[in-house]
Amino acid sequence: MTRTGLLRDRGARATPRREVLISGAGIAGPALAFWLNRYGFAVTVVEKAGSLRGGGYPIDVRGTALEVVRRMGILPQLRDAHIDLRRLTFLDGDGEQVASVNPHTVTGGVAGQDLEVRRGDLTDALHTAVRDDVEFLFNDSIDTLDQSSGHGVDITFRGGGRRTFDMVFGADGVHSHTREFLFGPEERFHRYLGYCFAGFTMRNTFGLSHELMMWNTPGRAAALYAVGDNDDVHAFLNFARPEPPFDAFRNPEAQRDLVAAVFADAGWEVPGMLAALRDADDLFFDGVSQIRMPRWSCGRVALVGDAAYAPSFLTGQGSSLALVGAYMLAGSLADRDHAAGLAAYEHSTREFVTLNQEQVGEGDATLFPTTDRALEQRNDMLRHLSAMPSAVPSPAGRPAHSALTLPDFMPMR
Repeated sequence: MTRTGLLRDRGARATPRREVLISGAGIAGPALAFWLNRYGFAVTVVEKAGSLRGGGYPIDVRGTALEVVRRMGILPQLRDAHIDLRRLTFLDGDGEQVASVNPHTVTGGVAGQDLEVRRGDLTDALHTAVRDDVEFLFNDSIDTLDQSSGHGVDITFRGGGRRTFDMVFGADGVHSHTREFLFGPEERFHRYLGYCFAGFTMRNTFGLSHELMMWNTPGRAAALYAVGDNDDVHAFLNFARPEPPFDAFRNPEAQRDLVAAVFADAGWEVPGMLAALRDADDLFFDGVSQIRMPRWSCGRVALVGDAAYAPSFLTGQGSSLALVGAYMLAGSLADRDHAAGLAAYEHSTREFVTLNQEQVGEGDATLFPTTDRALEQRNDMLRHLSAMPSAVPSPAGRPAHSALTLPDFMPMR
């Protein structure tokens, strides 16, 4: 068990600080740690990986989440890391151009305001903002969780340590073990949207710069995303599948075999992408899905981010919901006990979460049609962009990603 960033003032206060544990050092975890520390909590973050995960695919920060990162003081750093995507080109099954458009006309983003950064740039900015005030335990995880005593949560770590915390928070993603401890198997809350995807990096031998190219046939999509003038590109292979391939989720070789079989007869640059897939050391494979839960907490344990309400990458809102949810959870607990604070968190945040999750409709993604007719309709919309659907509005008339105005909670220490 490694420890970094030990708390410096844990014994310097007359009133004992509430000690809390966060499982997960991705996006929601460090963001929650930042705000809880500002409200006087003593925070420990446990992460099963040996270190922060750098690099990673591009992600969006938009709407209400932009105000969160501004209040955290990391907005300038993220602006410096912003990916200036200038062109989005759609191709047909023969590799011929269907349309080339400004990315914001398709994504619903706002040019000059919304951010797109590599995932690792965001996690690094979040970690830098908290590492001197928060305890990090890398290469470890929660092995058992017991709150039967009624006075806290007894934790046994996989590395062998035992500690008791006032509260515990699961920020450990779609396949959250914390959620499983509390509420049972993932299948109860997993809403599969009918697609799987594989993402990895490969050499940029295509001459691409600041652009994304997407090839489609019914039920299949391949994309190459050059975030700059780099020597590599992000490659994505997405395909429709009626049932989630649970047997492949924890087996990288099975994932590679499945993707290769689905795209075996594909044209364009896909054969080269499949060859690169075999050797990729950063493959990320998953189903396109949401987590939908009737409640996000049980006793002194609560969930945040994808663990509680993953919206799926089809919405482009996963990272933004994680940032907003972390802010709302910490602020709700700032001047309340755990029961009142967790109830306030759900009351104030659920409508915003639901509105953003509903952007995927019934799971049929506009950009990933599954039939010849749907693909031709999609292509016609791209050729006449005035027909493209806009972001789902909120009841107040604002886009879903801006539908929540951040409250000001109690003054921070």
